Amino acid sequence: MFLFWNYRWFLLHFIFEQLHINYVITTWPTSNTSNIQLLGLFKDAENTSSPTDLSVHSRAMFKAAVLLSQQYNITIEGQFIGWQTVQTGASTIAAVSGVCQALSTSDIFGIVGPSLSLEVPITAEFAKEIGIPAVSYAATNPDFSNRNMYPAFYRVVPSDSAAAIAIVKLFIRFNWTSCIVIYQNDQFGTGGANIIKDEFHKNDLTVATMVVFDIETRSIRGNLSTSLIGSTSRIVVLWATSTYTPLILQNALDSNVLGPKFTWILSSSVRLNSFDKKFSQQLIGMLTVEPTIASAVGASINTTL
Repeated sequence: MFLFWNYRWFLLHFIFEQLHINYVITTWPTSNTSNIQLLGLFKDAENTSSPTDLSVHSRAMFKAAVLLSQQYNITIEGQFIGWQTVQTGASTIAAVSGVCQALSTSDIFGIVGPSLSLEVPITAEFAKEIGIPAVSYAATNPDFSNRNMYPAFYRVVPSDSAAAIAIVKLFIRFNWTSCIVIYQNDQFGTGGANIIKDEFHKNDLTVATMVVFDIETRSIRGNLSTSLIGSTSRIVVLWATSTYTPLILQNALDSNVLGPKFTWILSSSVRLNSFDKKFSQQLIGMLTVEPTIASAVGASINTTL
């Protein structure tokens, strides 16, 4: 009987989640009344069966902002602002292709996105060439703050420099002097690893070991156990997105290099219940350094939006 009710609860939860996602995606009014449009770039591929929360929620906020601009009678050349969206599938080519297709049919005056740091360089360069701004809601690589290299690129989230400074303050608070950095080998990962090294150097701290997670093979380069146990540090900073963090942590669990032997600091949150319960003790003590909502720290927010 217990298993039967568990199954019914799981089925109900699944249906609710699907209805929630479909509601967010399908109930928006059309925005074809204006030829002057904003173009939104979002991570998920078209017609994906498992959309990410970030992509679904970002698209919802994007469309809500455009609808609010219409309610507030904000116009450009006498016309309300419309929208188009492109789901890039985390592909730089798909992102640029989507921009080109939108430009061929509408007067696009700005790009909202992309979300991934790996998509930014070519998208930002393209935006500069055609003379429109690109404003990202999620790309955090510190390199993109360079106004000379990226004059048309802006963002509404802090760069990874802020997270690196927070990590340094954490080390100073607990008198830690060195760390091991594990990072994914793309724009996000290398940018984060470099800014951590720079901030550590400024504060007389040491990055003892650098370990690469290859996003193509989805595996650590070399032997994780050997790299960590052979290091002089027992603090691990994992700089990876939520897509790859569970894979790396599972590797660490299999190699027995999590707690209590090592203290891990993550750059993204992870669901601990996704791991086997037998590892629960080893997962105790992990820290996460990531942006939070403004209201959580007493900062002002746009309550209307």
